[in-house]
Amino acid sequence: MSEEIKLAANEYIKTRSNYLRGTLAEELSDLTTGAICEDSQQLIKFHGSYMQDDRDMRPTRRKHKLDKAYSFMIRIRVPGGVSTSEQWIEMDRLADTYGNQDFKLTTRQAYQLHGIIKSNLKQTIKDINSVAMDTIAACGDVNRNVMCTPNPYLSEVHATSLKISQEISDHLTPQTGAYHEIWLDGEKVESSKEEVEPIYGKTYLPRKFKIAVAVPPHNDVDIYANDLSFIAIEKDGKCIGFNVAVGGGMGTTHGDVNTFPRAADIIGFCTVEQAVDVAEKVVLVQRDFGCRTERKRARLKYTVEDHGADWFRAKTEEYLGYKLQDEKAYEFTSNGDTYGWMKDDSGHYHFCFFIEGGRVIDTPNYQLKTGLLEIAKAHSDIEFRLTANQNVLISNIDEAKKAQIQTLINQYKLEDGSTHSALRRSAIACVALPTCALALAESERYLPGLIDKFDPILNRLGLEDESITIRMTGCPNGCGRPFLGEIAFVGRGPDKYNVYLGAGHDGQRLNKLYREAVPGDDIIPLIEPLLEDYAAEKEEGEHFGDFVIRKNYIAATLRGADFHDNIAEEAFAK
Repeated sequence: MSEEIKLAANEYIKTRSNYLRGTLAEELSDLTTGAICEDSQQLIKFHGSYMQDDRDMRPTRRKHKLDKAYSFMIRIRVPGGVSTSEQWIEMDRLADTYGNQDFKLTTRQAYQLHGIIKSNLKQTIKDINSVAMDTIAACGDVNRNVMCTPNPYLSEVHATSLKISQEISDHLTPQTGAYHEIWLDGEKVESSKEEVEPIYGKTYLPRKFKIAVAVPPHNDVDIYANDLSFIAIEKDGKCIGFNVAVGGGMGTTHGDVNTFPRAADIIGFCTVEQAVDVAEKVVLVQRDFGCRTERKRARLKYTVEDHGADWFRAKTEEYLGYKLQDEKAYEFTSNGDTYGWMKDDSGHYHFCFFIEGGRVIDTPNYQLKTGLLEIAKAHSDIEFRLTANQNVLISNIDEAKKAQIQTLINQYKLEDGSTHSALRRSAIACVALPTCALALAESERYLPGLIDKFDPILNRLGLEDESITIRMTGCPNGCGRPFLGEIAFVGRGPDKYNVYLGAGHDGQRLNKLYREAVPGDDIIPLIEPLLEDYAAEKEEGEHFGDFVIRKNYIAATLRGADFHDNIAEEAFAK
């Protein structure tokens, strides 16, 4: 008799959860504690929330023998990044009423609220649903928010891409009744018939699943970082279909050579009509063949890495019942946002605001949150489109409204990034401390100050307009897509960062380890000489990441040091 295979702990939690119900409803009613049990902490992710605590307060509360300052983060799905003025106004209200008086725009075009205490959690989610948004599948082992280049008015290709991203999102949304029962007071249906989750099954996916849709030449959604991506192919002004890319992912674990970031492989081309079907079948292949015994190896990137891209294409085609076409030609030239005013062929205007770290907040010197709220209140028919770089773009503006909005922009001194260096405009940081339980070092609170130190150096070298992508994360899980940064800092411990260099500016090539466990004070002395070399020796149009590779800086470093990080010498040799 064969020995039963031991699955990862989360697989058993999902199995016994009765399609994501568990004991969540009962625990929400128990206000003797601000926390929920460990199983429920895993299940609530599927409903769009994480339990957190304020780590800044831990020492004081421990000293006074108090429990941790528990609260919840809520993530709101925004398929394709599209939201209305009404929804923006509601996010602002919820932040003030239940949260920390600010809200976050994420790198996956979603909203995040922080600081929601347990007793307010259900009402907050109900209010979110009241403005036609939801939190289901914003987290958890399912397909999460589907990303898309945010402005469909720029072309018919953009419009088609947004439509497909929203159709994919709808099709892959979990069908369990648990969400409505727990959060929206939906009627609980009693039946002897087993509930069915038609795509995911009882145990859903082995791990989270991320999808993006890009429109060349802009890779602003970083398609190579996603489990599944669709690259729009244009012919005669129309979208004829999509190249299909699989197996991207950022997360890794320090010191574990079995985990690593990976850039996606393109496995073929599908028509517009086939895109939703292809998305479903790729999800099904991962559902059936993804690793369920070791959670760190459960992402689709490892399924593709272990079996090969050719195998994955063949298996997907087997599930589809037809062949994918061969990849079509395309080119990416950027992965950032275009700031300020833009005008499309139909005469509509659009304005992209620069929002550092994606944090929508008022400070004594900058009334960002209030200014954006006043724009939303004055213009109910415009749209607020979240970008994958943590900025927001307002759309669907006619000539008359443009002048009115410009008046509000001037009144509140809202920024399009033009007063900042290109380095700052190209920066991404994850939240990290004080709320992320996984953070090993600072990120969002640290990066702006670090750029303050870089800016004078860039000005001295004449590099202030060079758009070098810089990313910082508090841990190696990759929420800010650090391994696609031309310069990246990944938290290794308190005030210590692994430094990575050499990613492709357009997002097509991963970076590589340059130095390990660098103290914060040593970052500027470490990077400044490289920037000096770049200013003196770069070729016409050469990006910093390409320069680093051409000069072989990383290979020289690896040959001269004994690194134990997972994407050091072995990965470089590959």
